[in-house]
Amino acid sequence: MMNRRNILKSIGLGLGAALINTEALAKISDNTYAYTLPENPLYKPMEKPVTVITIGAGSRGTVYGNFASKFPEQLKVIGVAEPNTFRNEKYSQQHDISTENRFTDWKQVFERPKFADAVIISTPDDMHYEPCMKALAMGYDVLLEKPIAPTEKECRDILKMAKKTGRIVAVCHVLRYAPYFVKMKELIEQGAIGEVISVQHFEPIEHLHMAHSYVRGNWHNSKQTTPIILAKSCHDLDIIKWVINKPSKRIAAMGDLKWFRKENAPEGSTTRCTDGCKVERECPYSAIKHYHDNRKRTFVLDLPADKSKHSEVIMERLKTTNYGRCVYRMENDQPDHYVTTIQFDDSVTASFSMEAFTSYARRRTRIMGAMGDMVGDMNELVVTDFRTGKELKLVPRAEDVDGYKNSGHGGGDWLLVRDFVQAVSQQNPALLTSTIDESIESHIMGFMAEESRKRNKMMEIRM
Repeated sequence: MMNRRNILKSIGLGLGAALINTEALAKISDNTYAYTLPENPLYKPMEKPVTVITIGAGSRGTVYGNFASKFPEQLKVIGVAEPNTFRNEKYSQQHDISTENRFTDWKQVFERPKFADAVIISTPDDMHYEPCMKALAMGYDVLLEKPIAPTEKECRDILKMAKKTGRIVAVCHVLRYAPYFVKMKELIEQGAIGEVISVQHFEPIEHLHMAHSYVRGNWHNSKQTTPIILAKSCHDLDIIKWVINKPSKRIAAMGDLKWFRKENAPEGSTTRCTDGCKVERECPYSAIKHYHDNRKRTFVLDLPADKSKHSEVIMERLKTTNYGRCVYRMENDQPDHYVTTIQFDDSVTASFSMEAFTSYARRRTRIMGAMGDMVGDMNELVVTDFRTGKELKLVPRAEDVDGYKNSGHGGGDWLLVRDFVQAVSQQNPALLTSTIDESIESHIMGFMAEESRKRNKMMEIRM
């Protein structure tokens, strides 16, 4: 574990959550305190920035690349591989990438001798395995977007290759770096609620996010990408495993695609929202309302810099891409509700629920301990001590850290990159909490959950 846990000592929060050093925390109101994470004491000054090649310049590649734009003394993007001409050009201009280091196919990167310290692999799920294996073979360290790979065998192959080559593979389990979850884990390890008995964790995807990504979007078909339990919720399985910190033993899962099906299409609806659909104005999943009227999630539409053209371009995209199709008439197969039950060592149990049909997002977690409990929603973590009856509220301030505002996942996106940069610079994977060695078990849990769902059977988890 990283030394971040030592923040607990600095604020004087021990068993029973009895003492608070107000010099280390910002008091908001009675029993409510805001906090930030201190810089890792293992960090060392860098003589030069770590250089990376980004393979896949979509949403996630852009988020990680933005760290380099904000902190050029730490990270420099010197190459990109992206088949989408618009994204390739935009990314290259943002990072001032020379023409010879711009590629349309990831294979072209590895036709040249190694010319950077690391690669960021943020391609679609089914394109993680090959570039990662090649990068490791050529001596690159890797920042690998989750899920690691679409199959258990491929995940294990990458782990073996990382061990064989001695290279660093950081899996983008970014919630491990979010101050909210870091604090949760620290408090558990310090015994604030005694021995953990069980965990309940809930991921509300939010209905429009579900329609955008898992009905119309790139992850709508599990056979072409990965099952939703991995594509969306491997973050959550990983966080459950991380905070419990015990080996998982068995898992059972249920779920199905219930609503986004042809038989549920309203009378008068059409193949596309732009085809004169008679219920488009009242449909909660109207693509016209979502992308054109409200301008939500338009980054996937590759809009030009000239905003005066956005309306026209958006409507054209809705007439020609999946993002304009009726949500009831897609080739989607991802479950829109999914529940799992997991047993860990020492009789610790956990339940996880992923739900599409919510008006809100942000994960919710309840942790039940022998001496207290925790309840939180990523905005606030409430700790109650059974021994004293006292309640403590902690509010993470990831956005108060200079440069991390709106970085995503509770601040975890850029905090992961910050640790990755230091790990590569020092060649010390101990600076990361989500190396592939640490992250692979939650992927195995995901594969077994999907097997359980399909076979209606409790599955053993074998590492």
